[in-house]
Amino acid sequence: MCIDFAPVRIPLRRRLQTLAVLQWVFSFLCLAQCCAVLFVTLFFTRFWFVSVLYATWWFWDRNTPCQGGRRFHYLRSLKLWGYFCDYFPVHLVKTADLDPKKNYIFGFHPHGVLVAGAFANFCTERTGFQTIYPGLKPHMLMLPIWFRVPFFRDYIMSGGLVPSDKESAKYLLRRKEGGNVAVIAIGGAPEALDARPGAFTLQLKERKGFIKLALQFGATLVPVFSFGENEVFDQVKNPKGSVLRRVQDRLQKLMGISLPLFHARGVFQYSFGLIPYRKPIHTVVGRPIEVEKRESPTQKDIDVLHQKYIEELSKLFEEHKTQYGVSKDKHLMFT
Repeated sequence: MCIDFAPVRIPLRRRLQTLAVLQWVFSFLCLAQCCAVLFVTLFFTRFWFVSVLYATWWFWDRNTPCQGGRRFHYLRSLKLWGYFCDYFPVHLVKTADLDPKKNYIFGFHPHGVLVAGAFANFCTERTGFQTIYPGLKPHMLMLPIWFRVPFFRDYIMSGGLVPSDKESAKYLLRRKEGGNVAVIAIGGAPEALDARPGAFTLQLKERKGFIKLALQFGATLVPVFSFGENEVFDQVKNPKGSVLRRVQDRLQKLMGISLPLFHARGVFQYSFGLIPYRKPIHTVVGRPIEVEKRESPTQKDIDVLHQKYIEELSKLFEEHKTQYGVSKDKHLMFT
């Protein structure tokens, strides 16, 4: 195997961009485990009181993740995230105005391997969300299991992340003054197993929970498609029915998280590693779909709105695909 090494002379800014992405990948893959080990280990050292104090705080603060979390503007605005966004780069594209007096559900597609576009646009301030949509506060929904990890829960909450359970979403959507945005990667962990360059298959046909929530609270639906999301990582072939895919599906059902075997480039060479490729990501926020509030929606109400959402998402994709490097013969597929 011929290794394609990176040039020795690379501008400092590009080195900092790579470093920012490296720490992001580490945070996704290892930081939670490190935090859990640290919490337990401290009990057996002279710093045991740190874990005791944190455990007390954790118990007192246990409901915060489901009540809008605890975001920190300073941490969301760190220059670090500017380097992260510039690495790909990531762009947020507006197609319509959104009323800050309403609450919204952003349906994010596709999930990708590590939802890089969603993190950059909705968990940092570096792509201009607050400027583009003044008065709106985005909250990215993440698997509840991660909010049970000591220290790590506080880190992810600082970026505006909240658990992806009904109570957490309901808390955001019932805000009378409006201004809350619940960002949901609709395909979830299973869709990550199909994330690879050139893939446009979305798990959406049976995903209707977010539709019911929108109806119950009268929240406006907004389809979001992130062009380039699937281009930043390769993945080991795992067609449905293969041994690898059966194992991955089984683990996903047991743990709630998927384990895609992804790869891309390294830090000092471009041939292999877990650092994403430098491929542009354009996250296009579609037009709002107004929803009439129905506290007890029927299945027909849900199905009708679900179909309308699919049509609007498909329209969004078709209108912008050639602009962002997708050929005319490519179309979304729903499973």
